[in-house]
Amino acid sequence: MTSSFKPRRVSLAYSGGLDTSCIIPWLVETYGCEVVAVVADVGQGTRELEGIEAKAIRSGATKCVIKDLRRPFLEEFAYPMAITGAVYEGRYLLGTSIARPIIARAQVDAAITEDCDALSHGCTGKGNDQVRFECAFAALAPQLPVIAPWRLWDLKSREQMLAYLQVRSIPCAASAQKIYSRDANIWHISHEGGDLEDPWKAPPDDVWMLTCDPRHAPEAGGEVTISFTAGFPMALDGAPMDSVAILDALNRIGSTHGVGRIDLVENRLVGMKSRGAYETPGGTILMEALRGLEQLCYDRETLQWRQKLALDFARIVYEGTWFTPVREVLWSSAKHAATVLTGDVRVRLFKGTVTITGRRSPNSLYSQEFATFGADEVYDQTHAEGFIRLFSLPSRIRALRDARGTDGAYPVSCGGGAKAHR
Repeated sequence: MTSSFKPRRVSLAYSGGLDTSCIIPWLVETYGCEVVAVVADVGQGTRELEGIEAKAIRSGATKCVIKDLRRPFLEEFAYPMAITGAVYEGRYLLGTSIARPIIARAQVDAAITEDCDALSHGCTGKGNDQVRFECAFAALAPQLPVIAPWRLWDLKSREQMLAYLQVRSIPCAASAQKIYSRDANIWHISHEGGDLEDPWKAPPDDVWMLTCDPRHAPEAGGEVTISFTAGFPMALDGAPMDSVAILDALNRIGSTHGVGRIDLVENRLVGMKSRGAYETPGGTILMEALRGLEQLCYDRETLQWRQKLALDFARIVYEGTWFTPVREVLWSSAKHAATVLTGDVRVRLFKGTVTITGRRSPNSLYSQEFATFGADEVYDQTHAEGFIRLFSLPSRIRALRDARGTDGAYPVSCGGGAKAHR
């Protein structure tokens, strides 16, 4: 965006927190424009959403648009991500990352509907989210300039921002003593800052908000059975539910048993390392159950292909390039493979762990007749000898080559001779 650009009406991704509460009056005062605050309900909870429309208007917004995106967030973004098995750097279940494309899409839709001529967000210049939002904007509305106040304004500290609001008599629940930066949705909640900035310090107890300390989880543990159709969860313990109800229930169950906590030092897209504490109780259960169903339904080559795809899909989600042809191609392929992922998985929850205790599927490739250690009439074990000789042939040829004498002959002890040479 050029410095001479003067927007008339700006669509702002609005959370009601300190940053976006400052951004609304800053946009109005800097550009003399109107601001449409766009609130995306991705399951962050009633506490964050209560009174948010009135708060946006009091801050100077012309209009506040609130969109309930919980169901499309799960069905179009989070659940497909789970089916691909995408996990960033082996640990992070991508809760913040996967919410950004749907929030950005909603913001662009609102901008078009409300006749806005610019987009704005509250992401800092150090984080990954600025990249995710602006990559989505570039794909969905390249004609709209983007205003990123954190890269433009003079407000550099929390204290300055609170003073900025106080002078303008704009109420804000934030305080100068905020310890952690948090981001929540129905898939997870993340925590950064405070004591977490020292990677040697263990996360203090006051970091965690969703999950029970595994040490204090019920001694008896618990069990839940998840039913899937083509990879999508459809029922819990035999009771059909919609996508939001299923994850809400899994979040409650997982939180009770201390499931889904991770403490991670990750590599940010912008180049630095950061430490985050993440809580993903329902998502952790769901991901584990899907892997259990794959064990029955995917053949070896398909499973290994899915595992490779997961690395690429995780990178796409983390980097914010969701609205790209390659993401569409990867998901089309994964979705096709997942048509066989129909069945039930029973998982046991115990003090922070998730263990599969049973799985069944009409598409199972598992055959007890073939796999049994008991007597059977379907598998001739003598066939294994020829298979092993062919499977190990490259190793045998290499060993024979290395054992040849100076005359080029194979030693008898290595099974050489004319016959072996041929």
